[in-house]
This record gives sequence, structure tokens and C-alpha cells, in this order.
Amino acid sequence: MSNQIILFNKPYGVLSQFTGSDPAETLAAYISMPNFYAAGRLDKDSEGLLILTNDGQLQHRLANPRFKCEKTYWIQIEGVPTKEALMKLQQGVLLKDGITRPAKVKILSEPIIWSRVPPIRFRKNIPTTWLEIKITEGRNRQVRRMTAAVGYPTLRLIRVAIGSWQLGKLQPGEWRLANN
Repeated sequence: MSNQIILFNKPYGVLSQFTGSDPAETLAAYISMPNFYAAGRLDKDSEGLLILTNDGQLQHRLANPRFKCEKTYWIQIEGVPTKEALMKLQQGVLLKDGITRPAKVKILSEPIIWSRVPPIRFRKNIPTTWLEIKITEGRNRQVRRMTAAVGYPTLRLIRVAIGSWQLGKLQPGEWRLANN
């Protein structure tokens, strides 16, 4: 069998693995192709593009931060960030495990996307802002820790691209084969 790639829109609440105490909360509930493994991961409370492949070398290249594969996220944060906070994100943020690499950051108008179940917490008197953040490393919960470190907690996180692979119009739980 040739090497293949699956682009999957991981729903909120699903683990980036095929096994778990509740199979409905794993990739097995959505993908039944044998010998495919996630190249990298998304936390249970994050959504969006997850690449799966049956190519071990590609899996390593995508998951290993040494290869600096750019990942693009749309995130909804609590509050309206200051210019200083955006500059800190762009220059690198000091986290417990060291300074992050510089990120590309811009404010987005609210994207037209699916509703999340359950919805994010909503506070009438606290506005939210959508950002696009591009990073080239993948530390544990990195984007969430970065925005929290500059004073703006992440409410919703959706990965929309990994390198040149795009989420496109895939809805939560949908997947398609892609070109390697």
C-alpha cells in the first residue's frame, strides 16, 4: 500500500488517539482505516486539522519541532488584546519551559465556522477577539499557555492548517484522503 495522508477535522472532546476508556471519544469513532496514526496531536478541548498517515517518516517529520513545520490556529480569546500583548506573542513568550519561538499573529474578524458543542462560556460584559496565530513548534498546550501568559485566556482553539495542508470545508468528524 502506498503512503497516504488523512486530513481530519477533530471535534471538540475527542482524543488524538485510537484507544481510550470511551471509544466514542477517540479517533476510532471516526476513522476505520488500518495502520494510520496521528502525526502530532490536538488536545481534547481543541478542534480542527489533525493529519493521520501510514508513513512513519512523514509522521516523525510533522510531529518533531526540529523540522519547524508551521501550524496555523484560529483562536478566540477573552478580552481585546493590546498592541503590547500582540508584540510579545510575535517576539516569543516566556513560559515555564522556556521562551517560545516568535509567532505570526494577527487579529481576525469572527470566522464563519461550525458551532461548538458545548459552546464556550459567554460573559456579556467581557468581549472576545479572534486571532490567527502561526507557530513552528508544538509544545504541550503551547498556544493556550502563550495567550494566558500575555493576559488573554484562550476560549476556543481551532487548527486550520499544518504546512500546506488546509482544513478547508471539512466539518467536525469529517475526513478525506490528501496528497502526500
